Amino acid sequence: MEKQITDFTVFIEQDEDGIYIAKVPEIEGCYTQGKTLQETLERIKEAIEVCLEAGKNEINPMRFIGIQKIQIERPQFV
Repeated sequence: MEKQITDFTVFIEQDEDGIYIAKVPEIEGCYTQGKTLQETLERIKEAIEVCLEAGKNEINPMRFIGIQKIQIERPQFV
């Protein structure tokens, strides 16, 4: 069986408890978390494989452009 290599964009965030959360926006519902960045990267690879094996073959291709921080003023409620 011939294998195909596919690149996926993975978004990684860290929550207030220090847990890393990884999401693959190209595959709906494909996400995981871990205590370390290395653990999270290993788990997201597994999650991608599981999602693809489960028939979530509908991949919504996207091209990663970058990340930009934007500041806005918000009213403060007292």
